[in-house]
Amino acid sequence: MADLIERDVTYTAAGDNEATALQGMLIAPSGAANGPGVVLIHDAFGLGEQMIETARSLAASGISVLLADVWGDRALPGQEEIGQYIGAMKENPELWQARIAAAHDAAREQPEIDPARLANMGYCFGGASALEYLRLDGRVIATVAVHPGLDLVEFDWQPREARVLVTLGAIDPMATAEHRAQFDAALSDAGVDWELDLYSHTKHGYTSEGAKFAPENPVIGYHERNAKRTKDRYEAFFREIFPELRPTN
Repeated sequence: MADLIERDVTYTAAGDNEATALQGMLIAPSGAANGPGVVLIHDAFGLGEQMIETARSLAASGISVLLADVWGDRALPGQEEIGQYIGAMKENPELWQARIAAAHDAAREQPEIDPARLANMGYCFGGASALEYLRLDGRVIATVAVHPGLDLVEFDWQPREARVLVTLGAIDPMATAEHRAQFDAALSDAGVDWELDLYSHTKHGYTSEGAKFAPENPVIGYHERNAKRTKDRYEAFFREIFPELRPTN
């Protein structure tokens, strides 16, 4: 893997009454300056090793990645705790979006990142967060949302220029056919250049290493082949957005 820069980036969100320390991380190619950037928003399991490895892979291609810490204090909730973490953000959307916006502001302050070439990307809860940031007029040129909870997002999009890639499992109860139809209509009406990749026989959280160990259930399930397909697709998508990127294989 290419030589990488890794450093902690601590930031705070406007209006966060708890003054929670958001302990993000920058992973960038060695020598990067004013280049393409991505804000990577973690899934329900927090800013853990899988997110860090994802960022390293993106950085090896030439992207500087700011990993967001939405939960604060770099918390890593267990399977039994994630509901309360997501619920707290859903019940306080102003705080939720303030923390997402703060991560993007922190990314723009990094010398490795060109603010005009900033995209965002998220998994699961993080995918919904990335979409909501863009919907609320967030300043990114592209968004990747991997198995986002479409039940967490709104569909009142205003016209904008952006590119969006969403990947979903066809039997994800958090992104039903009805949700997908609303997504289609909302982004099409807003003039967004969007793509939806739908994988058969695939549940929610299909890329998550944490989901590998969840008991068999109708909601969440790891799917190794489709996780690999998703990685291949978002890497190609970013090469379309940032033509200077180098192959990682």
